[in-house]
Amino acid sequence: MTRPALRDDGVLVVGAGVAGLAAAKRLRKHGVPVVVLEATRRIGGRAWTSLPPELDGAVFDHGATWLHAADRNPLAALERDRLLDVDASRTERLFVDGRPATPAEQAGYDAAWERLETVVAPALEGPDRTLAEAMRPMQDDPWAGTIATWEGAIIAAADADELGVQDWRRNTLEGPNLQPPEGIGAFVARRLAGPVWLHTGVSRLDWGGRLVRAETARGTVSAAAAIVTVSTGVLAADEIRFDPPLPPDVEAAIHALPMGLLTKVALHAPDRAASGIAANSLLVRRDGRMTFNAWTRDRPYVTGFVGGRTAWSLAGDDRAAVALAVEELRAMLGYGVRLSGRALVTGWGVDRWHRGAYAYARPGDAEQRAALAGSFVGERLLFAGEACRIDGLAGTVGGAYLSGQDAADRLLAG
Repeated sequence: MTRPALRDDGVLVVGAGVAGLAAAKRLRKHGVPVVVLEATRRIGGRAWTSLPPELDGAVFDHGATWLHAADRNPLAALERDRLLDVDASRTERLFVDGRPATPAEQAGYDAAWERLETVVAPALEGPDRTLAEAMRPMQDDPWAGTIATWEGAIIAAADADELGVQDWRRNTLEGPNLQPPEGIGAFVARRLAGPVWLHTGVSRLDWGGRLVRAETARGTVSAAAAIVTVSTGVLAADEIRFDPPLPPDVEAAIHALPMGLLTKVALHAPDRAASGIAANSLLVRRDGRMTFNAWTRDRPYVTGFVGGRTAWSLAGDDRAAVALAVEELRAMLGYGVRLSGRALVTGWGVDRWHRGAYAYARPGDAEQRAALAGSFVGERLLFAGEACRIDGLAGTVGGAYLSGQDAADRLLAG
């Protein structure tokens, strides 16, 4: 492949996830030469849609699944009329001890969610602590564990006893939650795709001279500036060597935002009618380790979500992950749901180029998102991605998109 001409005023974008694609699109719109370097063989990063044979070729999102906070999500605004409103179409089913919850148990569950707001409010005023510590006053509530698992491991991809309550509160996502029919990854690829050097990982980034130089297996590429959009997990693992080393405050911000893990286990279940469960159902079990999105858009599978330490313990062991999902689903539906035995397990925990699902902050580190977003190293090196958002969209494709645009705008303003 012929290397494109790149003037000294051009920009390197490292990573072709949503943040990188958004930054590149913004810069190109303003006539700035851009080279996007991507280590993997595809674009989209953690927004990835496939049509796996294990699931009869049905649409499956390995990573991002929804466009959250759609009323302020710029990606949702692109095609609002054709997106499915998940909240409006979803039915929540609650289970206790292998049976549907009674009306009294459902009322207790609803009351526990209302109590959560009252209990956590005082913790937001003092020194930062874990979400688990903030929830301690409701430890005797039979639904406390279920809520902690949902808010921590499932939503934040980190257990409640590791997640800082300030970061949790800032990133409590509101609806509407929308889905494109072709999947988030396919939607992102269609809307944001541009020229990208695939299978071109950056091993070293030299920002000490007049130009930024990126060393790759395909040679060295230079430009006036670079926007680095890889995950904090990749940065913390030193997959890219920075020369000279990054300033201590930037290194501190990277390590203060570790990657959480959320794993999906999709169980092929083509006969929904036998289960008696409606399409687009959310299945929740008291003290369960997983929650399930069942037959979304009547696709022939049920997806279990497992996060935090449990997800990390299963990383790389698909057989164990499937066994857990089957156990958890049977604990709710018994043998009323017919499984074919085929399954798909996402692998973000063992993926060298992502090293997790999305970033979270431990107690005392919530401000490090702003610190990383505000870094402009040597006036030629910026960072962008979902970890950099402080507007409540951290961990989302909408947040990544805005972060990439913000980084591009800072270069354009300079």
